[in-house]
Amino acid sequence: MEEALKAADRAADLTRQLLAFGRRQVMEMKIFDLNEILQNMNKMLTRILGEDIEVKNIFAENLGRVKVDQGQMEQVVLNLVVNARDAMPNGGKLIIETANVELDEVYARNHIAVKPGRYVMLSVTDTGRGMTPEIRDRVFEPFFTTKEKGKGTGLGLSTVYGIVKQSGGNIWVYSEPGHGTTFKIYLPRVDQPLEILQENGVNGEVPRGNETVLVVEDEESVLKITVRILEKQGYTAFGVSRWDEALKLFKQKKEKIHLVLVDVVLPEMNGPKLVEKLREIRQGFKVIYMSGYTEDTVVLNGALEKGATFLQKPFTFGGLAKKVRKVLDS
Repeated sequence: MEEALKAADRAADLTRQLLAFGRRQVMEMKIFDLNEILQNMNKMLTRILGEDIEVKNIFAENLGRVKVDQGQMEQVVLNLVVNARDAMPNGGKLIIETANVELDEVYARNHIAVKPGRYVMLSVTDTGRGMTPEIRDRVFEPFFTTKEKGKGTGLGLSTVYGIVKQSGGNIWVYSEPGHGTTFKIYLPRVDQPLEILQENGVNGEVPRGNETVLVVEDEESVLKITVRILEKQGYTAFGVSRWDEALKLFKQKKEKIHLVLVDVVLPEMNGPKLVEKLREIRQGFKVIYMSGYTEDTVVLNGALEKGATFLQKPFTFGGLAKKVRKVLDS
């Protein structure tokens, strides 16, 4: 009976949030452990998803606290989970993760309205159909939907966006057709003061280098900033957006390239397959795989072997520079 009453109360809270998109409400902001909110929703989410979708929860230990309206945060999670379910009509995997993250000034400059500091990240990933860039760019627009008439209002993700922004957070989406979708939400941590994280890192100077790095990334903005960061740290960096361009450049510079930084998912050929082809030309270079999906997601989906060196996008200046130096020194 007690559980039924809790479920009824939660349902009432969620119903109230259906109006969140239409008008700004007075939010009952309190400090919560996001892991606890997610754990309390677990049974309800399992029922919504059905038997054909496997759920995996990966919750960070010692997760920072966030200041949110519990009912509205539950609405955010519910909408994202329903969206993921609808993207997997034949079943699949849903991965819900939490993590403590630090965003620096470089990241903030390249993402409008994001402030440097310490955040709690919530990510919801599905292994569904994925989205084209055209759909991805419109996904938060009110009344935009790809569902059949009568099966979607087009307000679900708009509501998510509105609640996250009202909570002082930001949301980011990464998707590739045929490879699923990841939504990442960043909420400010309130258990410690937000610090400005300088370009040269949180804990002192970021190590530099003079090696040569080949960057293979199909998203132009990410490619440019990655090359710029590496060059600023003293490296020689070559950036290409296609696998065939990478092969051509590698053949020309094969004796000089010390590290290949490659996206896991590329048009026509994935990152691991490209690395295989590069190693047919020459062995001995180091590899870092990067993706907008989380590491657990790409491993669970079989896109990457467990133990491969991984860098999750979006990354910070310090995060990239330290990872590159660590791999080159290993």
